[in-house]
Amino acid sequence: MDKGLSLQDVTIMKGSTPLLSVSHDIASGEVLTVMGPSGVGKSTLLAFVTGTLAADFTATGRVLLDGHDITDAAPHQRRVGILFQDDLLFPHLSVGANLTFGLLAGGTAAARHDKVQEALREVGLEGFADRDPATLSGGQKARIALMRMLLSEPCALLLDEPFSRLDATLRAQVREMVFDRAKARGLPVLMVTHDAEDAQAAGGMIITLGG
Repeated sequence: MDKGLSLQDVTIMKGSTPLLSVSHDIASGEVLTVMGPSGVGKSTLLAFVTGTLAADFTATGRVLLDGHDITDAAPHQRRVGILFQDDLLFPHLSVGANLTFGLLAGGTAAARHDKVQEALREVGLEGFADRDPATLSGGQKARIALMRMLLSEPCALLLDEPFSRLDATLRAQVREMVFDRAKARGLPVLMVTHDAEDAQAAGGMIITLGG
């Protein structure tokens, strides 16, 4: 597959115990959801894709992104973005500085400033660059976390239960925003969740693990 994220015969193990096996191609703009209860290896699968698998787990199989084998690449070379349950904004940095952190190296100061301002406008937070992240609502933090990740120009998006701590109304809004932005950029999305509503809202194939 020339474009997209490909999991080729991936098996995650803890010790000698297999946790999960997945083999699937995720085309640009499409979503694959892996659903199941805690402890079945969902987040560990994402760690394998990002190159951050903990030492007590092992994995076999290959990960290809846009036709390139990234299985053994360093995490910072993989061009994979990830969103977690927590927004993970840096509390000592302003909103604008948090977004600037996501930018790739290079470019003039003016160009980098313009990219940050454009990101704020895209999610309806124009004028928020100097704000302290602690003053933001949950929905605002989620939007900033999303745009910081997208400013790093990833080629794929991983979602690790990113909506689970939001209330029902906000959850639907943020979920729609994330999937819309990913589709607009043609990003393949791999989401892990225990929530059937999130899985259905993603609109793609669902792999259900045991438990």
